[in-house]
Amino acid sequence: MRTRTEILRIRSYAGRWTLTHKRLPGNSLAEDRHKHRIETEIEIADGNALAEVFRSLGLVAAFRYEKWRTEWQEGEGHCVIDETPIGDFAELEGSPEWIDRIAVRLGVSQSEYLTLSYGRLFDLWREQQRVPVEHLTFDAIAQTGKPK
Repeated sequence: MRTRTEILRIRSYAGRWTLTHKRLPGNSLAEDRHKHRIETEIEIADGNALAEVFRSLGLVAAFRYEKWRTEWQEGEGHCVIDETPIGDFAELEGSPEWIDRIAVRLGVSQSEYLTLSYGRLFDLWREQQRVPVEHLTFDAIAQTGKPK
């Protein structure tokens, strides 16, 4: 799946379990300043049972991360602020025109846009901090003694 730039995510949030398949669209442009992902999501009754099915199929958990999320809705799009162990990030989801318009209102320049996944941001942070931590969790990062 990684070679096809696809992931499966099992999310547990507020007592709900969700399975998400993420992939890049076939016509994704590497130089595009906006993040493009196709996400197919379904609510599931028991994420632990699903994880056991994945293990029986030979799939292994490759990355675990935690974040605190705050969400806002505005007309045709929405903004989320994710507080992660390595920093805070805003995600603007909507049409490219809406994203650019809201970014201007928030004082964010296009040169500050990020399109990387949390997995890739974490890889870059680990390289920069020179720490062997494997997962982007609050406890794991706190144990490194490294600041956000």
